[in-house]
Amino acid sequence: MTTATPLLELRGVRKSFGTELVLRDVDLVVPEHTVTVLIGASGSGKSTLLRCINQLELIDDGLVLFDGIDLADPRHDADEIRQRIGIVFQAFNLFPHMSVLDNITLAMRRVQKVPRAQAEATALDLLGRFSLADKAAQYPDRLSGGQQQRVAIVRALAVSPKLMLFDEVTSALDPVLVNEVLAVVRDLRQDGMTMVIATHEMGFATQVADEVVFLAGGVIVERGAPDHVIHAPRDPQTQDFLRRVHEAGRL
Repeated sequence: MTTATPLLELRGVRKSFGTELVLRDVDLVVPEHTVTVLIGASGSGKSTLLRCINQLELIDDGLVLFDGIDLADPRHDADEIRQRIGIVFQAFNLFPHMSVLDNITLAMRRVQKVPRAQAEATALDLLGRFSLADKAAQYPDRLSGGQQQRVAIVRALAVSPKLMLFDEVTSALDPVLVNEVLAVVRDLRQDGMTMVIATHEMGFATQVADEVVFLAGGVIVERGAPDHVIHAPRDPQTQDFLRRVHEAGRL
């Protein structure tokens, strides 16, 4: 494991919805330029954890430190901080009435006040990098699911985040389209992007993760290198989860 400076640190994070405690005293350290992969069954707390990191959900207790800043501290501008944390969901969430180029440049122009020409140049550069240059003038409903998800990733990258969060970004895709989206994430890893990824794709997790974290019932049950957690888990809960994943053909 790397000993790089943490970009993200969670200390004792708790989150409830009503009477249901969905995150229980979660501690997590994500060093800069590393990839942390969250695995676990649906309802284990992976998506909630990502949403708490990005302040889409407010925690009930604990600390979320990003680049040394306490995200819950009201003295800090949550919107400004959120611009530095990109998040991509399994639903593409593209604006259907806007072209691909306008979808990507909207936040740069409206929030960051980047001039249109500069924003479009950045967007076109990113689209070219991810083999989407010819889709700039298209509308989302003219794209395949894989292309739409890649556009959603480009949109998140366009504002130059320091941290990227991915929440089951291949779950809504036809299996044939999964690899083109995962290839984008692999490229980001090679570029040194710090990422936290929730996924059911165990083979992909093995390829990209510096650390794999297994959650069950809102608790981190086991964590470590992919060879340890995915291929030689010690905890019975992890072993049972991976057995079921294997039976489903996802391992």
